[in-house]
Amino acid sequence: QVQLVESGGGLVQAGGSLRLSCVASGSIRSVQTMRWYRQAPGLQRELVGTVTRDGTTNLAQPVQGRFTISRDNAKNTMYLQMNDLKVEDTATYVCNAMVWAIVGDNRQQSTTVWGQGTLVTVSS
Repeated sequence: QVQLVESGGGLVQAGGSLRLSCVASGSIRSVQTMRWYRQAPGLQRELVGTVTRDGTTNLAQPVQGRFTISRDNAKNTMYLQMNDLKVEDTATYVCNAMVWAIVGDNRQQSTTVWGQGTLVTVSS
């Protein structure tokens, strides 16, 4: 069993900052590409950013210059530093990861895991 748990969401005023974390735990051999998504009420889920195991990052255009995505492989953790937050950033932020999980007799199996999400609310 592999789990992803997000934290760090909350209520912040426009222009403020938050740092989200996503921690992978369980029978893990390695965590590969990790992603942050967000979904606002009534809207489709959208990709916010991606970070590969070697640290290569990619951010969606609406958050470029304001958000930074990073990870700590030793801690199986991904971060999303969000600065200059805008009302339109209000959403539930969910992390996703491709994981090589340890199964059975020390074999490994690729699995995609989703977290439960953390709510970010930006007030005007």
